[in-house]
Amino acid sequence: MFLSTSMHGVRKTSISRVTPLVIADQNRSRSGSTHSRKSHSAHTLSVPKHGLCQQCCSKENLKEQALLIATIAAVIIGIGVGIALRPLKCSGDERVNGCRITKEDITYIDFPGRIFINILKMLILPLIVSSIISSLAQLDAQSSGKMGVRALIYYFGTTIIAAVVGIVLVLTIQPGKRGGSVDKKAAAKSAEGRTVDTVLDLFRNLFPDNIMEAAFRSVGTDLKVNRTTVIGPNNTVYNKTIYDPMVVRRDGINVLGLLLFCILFGIIISRLKEKALILKQFFEAMLEVVMQLVRIAMLYSPIGIFFLIVAKMLEMDTLQDFVGSLGLYMVTVLAGLFIHGFIVLPLLLFIVTRMNVFRYIRGMSQALVTAFGTASSSATLPVTYRCVEEKNHIDPRVSRFVLPVGATVNMDGTALYEAVAAIYIAQLNGIPLNAVKIIVTSLTSTLASIGAASIPQAGLVTMVIVLNALGLPSDEVRTIYAVDWLLDRFRTAINVFGDSIGCAIVQHLSRKELDALDRRELIFVDDTRNNSSTIIPLFEPGKNRASIVHASNHVGSVTHDNPTFVDPIKTIEDDDDNTFAQTSF
Repeated sequence: MFLSTSMHGVRKTSISRVTPLVIADQNRSRSGSTHSRKSHSAHTLSVPKHGLCQQCCSKENLKEQALLIATIAAVIIGIGVGIALRPLKCSGDERVNGCRITKEDITYIDFPGRIFINILKMLILPLIVSSIISSLAQLDAQSSGKMGVRALIYYFGTTIIAAVVGIVLVLTIQPGKRGGSVDKKAAAKSAEGRTVDTVLDLFRNLFPDNIMEAAFRSVGTDLKVNRTTVIGPNNTVYNKTIYDPMVVRRDGINVLGLLLFCILFGIIISRLKEKALILKQFFEAMLEVVMQLVRIAMLYSPIGIFFLIVAKMLEMDTLQDFVGSLGLYMVTVLAGLFIHGFIVLPLLLFIVTRMNVFRYIRGMSQALVTAFGTASSSATLPVTYRCVEEKNHIDPRVSRFVLPVGATVNMDGTALYEAVAAIYIAQLNGIPLNAVKIIVTSLTSTLASIGAASIPQAGLVTMVIVLNALGLPSDEVRTIYAVDWLLDRFRTAINVFGDSIGCAIVQHLSRKELDALDRRELIFVDDTRNNSSTIIPLFEPGKNRASIVHASNHVGSVTHDNPTFVDPIKTIEDDDDNTFAQTSF
């Protein structure tokens, strides 16, 4: 697409305000979406070359829909195949009595799925670093600060709401008092944890002593507990618990430390402006490369998710875990996740932004299915970027800053799950909970969910913190181990959906700051020959920076592969059937 301006024969007598125009490029076929700013939505005009039907049935659009359908089908077929193969599962490590699938065979079935998760995790580090730095490099410190505060308020608010929803449901349904007793799984892991250690670990990871080490290692507290019997005065016998905390380094990306470093790094780049322009361009180009890798990786998602689901269905000890008391517990958790994910969050989105909720949910379908298959919000982060920016048209300056933070601290589904699980275990053991303990449960589950790493079944470990706050033995976490793998997938999907809702809300609340930044990006180029300045701001979706077309004696032209936002500010001059965008001074 060529946009030309000329200064020959231009009259400076006509001054009028024109409506901004969105011109969709006929060559734009790879992304299938147009990133238009929300603030201009009421004043934009779309001029596609082809009809609406032809756009909806384009080759790229059909590819996206086919990928989504294939991913959903992989989940459904995987569940069916896994259940059908269960009669062939061997109870031991040898093929006896007609069985064909041993534990070793299950690891082979799981292998293609693990490759898919490894591919996504491989992209997490470059994606977080490039997205946050490139986003904040386009903002000033004041705008990024306000955006960050709004995002944190949203995250903490929705997390507390999720915990409250879970508490209300578990106290109403009371699954722990129905359905009989529950057997503890011998293979379940029991851990120890304290709230103070979780808080200290958060700050230790926020300020790593080696930023390079933070790319592959984090810090955590390994708590050793010694319980002894002590004989006191007058031969009184009581139990004494001695805690021996030890700070250890664990394999895995220190996301909190990288977030803080990249946020400060991006803000400094925005302040240095032209001095750090090469760094800004480097991280923008890096982000584009990573997103292309994400598109390639997603072609493998149906295969990977299929094998992950089949392997998980075969790993189950027995399907009877889903009936009785644990079945009611699952129903309680799933009901809470449904209410929070498809009633509370969409209602909040509609009230704040007035967006089409159903269209937004449809745009997030690929990310939600991937989150269900991988059970990891961090591994789903590359897919979440695509859905938020390309399907739901969120400003990349917002999504690239909000999503990495949300994947770390926003755990709505985990908070709801931990609140329900703690009270459920108390009901199983016949321990009554007063109002104070219920409030402690909501606050502790919120804090524990923030401290939970965005990896599969991390909530099961932080669950111990909530149990300790209620005075329950940590060994009771083994009660829910049998069904945790399935609930983990559902709550991960809600976590990812909550992050995406946060992007839309933060963008809407930050629209004034974003518009101010857009106006500030307009660079006025003096034309010494005609004593005037010509401005044609071109905002490329995905890059969101202004390009300037110089209009002098020669005809300037710009070619873009992306749809281009053209905002003629004040004047339209028509001379010899040519249209010019010009501002005179």
